[in-house]
Amino acid sequence: MLALEWLNNARNVMAHIEESQLENIKKAATIMADSIEKGRWVHTFGCGHATIPVEEMYPRIGGFVGFHPIAELPLTFFTRITGEMGIHQFLFLERAEGYGNAIMKSYNFSTDDTMWIFSHTGINNVNIDVALKAKEIGMKVIVFGSAAESVGKKTRHSCGKTLFELADVIVDSCAPLVDASVEVKNHGDKVGPVSTVAFITLVWMTVTTVAEILAERGVKLYIHPSHNVPGDTTAHDRLDSCIDEYKKRIAGI
Repeated sequence: MLALEWLNNARNVMAHIEESQLENIKKAATIMADSIEKGRWVHTFGCGHATIPVEEMYPRIGGFVGFHPIAELPLTFFTRITGEMGIHQFLFLERAEGYGNAIMKSYNFSTDDTMWIFSHTGINNVNIDVALKAKEIGMKVIVFGSAAESVGKKTRHSCGKTLFELADVIVDSCAPLVDASVEVKNHGDKVGPVSTVAFITLVWMTVTTVAEILAERGVKLYIHPSHNVPGDTTAHDRLDSCIDEYKKRIAGI
């Protein structure tokens, strides 16, 4: 049954993450915690389906203030597929060198900020633009992606480096480079990609580690509560306090 084959492949990726990435997750989380403790931001960015982890972590029940999603709509996976905002335009834009620089001009950053970028292969120009600009500003750059599998892949950027070569910390998603993982009878291409489940796994392993570090330091976390629990009469007030804290911080960017 192909459903179980995909499930086994996804479990193997998560097991590989557990076996090999805990130290890197702790390094990344410590840098992020430093930014949040200073009242600054962990900016999160990705293109295509690599925006899914950005959208998963904040705003979200169980997420907390300190993560700032940079979601450039034409680069998200919410395309119309054909016609306006189609796949062809998306592929062009994510490879358009200089577009990332234009995105970065829309925000005010600090050397105390962290830039967290998701990219499966690390070769496309917009992500590299963002990383280069972040490093120029003085931010730490953390990259999550299929780093080991992408060794030898040639960058599309004129700087000559991949995203992984620019990172201060790399966390490997442990996903195969082809991404799709299940063979189908009479077809050459596989189905069932696993990079998204890898990214989401890493998001919550990392964010919970950031929470652990900050709580141990005595830093107050503004955690988004569930407002669907019967009898919880203060959930909306707690949510309002989170949004108020976010608004206070976002005013600086």
